[in-house]
Amino acid sequence: MKLYPLKFTPVFKYRIWGGDKLKTKLNKKYTEENIGESWEISDVSGDETIVEEGSLKGKTLKELTQQFKGDFVGNAVYEKFGEAFPLLIKFIDAKTPLSIQVHPSNEIAKQRHNSFGKNEMWYVMQADKNAELIVGFDEKLTTESYKNNLENNTILDTMHHENVTKGDTFYIPTGRVHAIGAGVLLAEIQQTSDVTYRIYDYDRVDAKTGQKRDLHNDLAMDVIDFEIHENYKTQYQLEKNTSNKLVHSPYFKTNILEINDDVKKDYRNLDSFVIYICVEGSVEIFSDKERYKINTGETILLPATVNDVTLKSDSGKILEVYY
Repeated sequence: MKLYPLKFTPVFKYRIWGGDKLKTKLNKKYTEENIGESWEISDVSGDETIVEEGSLKGKTLKELTQQFKGDFVGNAVYEKFGEAFPLLIKFIDAKTPLSIQVHPSNEIAKQRHNSFGKNEMWYVMQADKNAELIVGFDEKLTTESYKNNLENNTILDTMHHENVTKGDTFYIPTGRVHAIGAGVLLAEIQQTSDVTYRIYDYDRVDAKTGQKRDLHNDLAMDVIDFEIHENYKTQYQLEKNTSNKLVHSPYFKTNILEINDDVKKDYRNLDSFVIYICVEGSVEIFSDKERYKINTGETILLPATVNDVTLKSDSGKILEVYY
């Protein structure tokens, strides 16, 4: 059976802070309220996305990796991760702020949760006026002063708040305290992990459960990086019709392409799957005489054996993600 560019059926997630932009802005199909996340490509146990169309319809990422191995994910990726797909792709809509949180490293996540760590990045697709992200600290803290700020509900005063607009990008390594603010719609690329340590949640109550959400401050304490950085936002160039480096980390590499012509891509020297995330407009993908299309808020995965593709758009923007 031959591999081909694959679309997956998203998994939608209720969140206390979720809104309706995934439906109104990204045209997602669901009927529930407060959907905050659309998991586009996921190998998280219990939340595996399945192939939407073609001869492999109904297959999960795990089943594809089991069946096709390096032909699907790339030989080097398969040698390192086996049947565990290394990335999780999401769209996130924050109607109200997310909790202040932090993620553990690979080593700590493996020891405590038998999981990957959670290095991630954000690409802002839309932001309401004065919407912000919280990333890192602006004030030098010790463990003791951090604890005092937590107890006094002043932890927000110590953190770096940054107003954002469409196109803003942030890399969030493990250990960096962060939160998505109200009014932000973004694409998130991360390691395959659902481990989050919540450290502050505005004392709010979940309408579904009638309870406050759990905090994980004991677990978070030895994970947090208190270092202050001059810049938290990623700077990048945007030359049309070519791959521009956005975030390259040991865990994933992401480029951005703004397309208004035909763009030919040759992945023969890339020993990895490739994921396209459409963040603006629409893009046609031609591969092996077949045509595929992704609109804003859609993703498609190119197996490692899909080497030659042509991208075509009058005005489209995609993220290009690989290992």
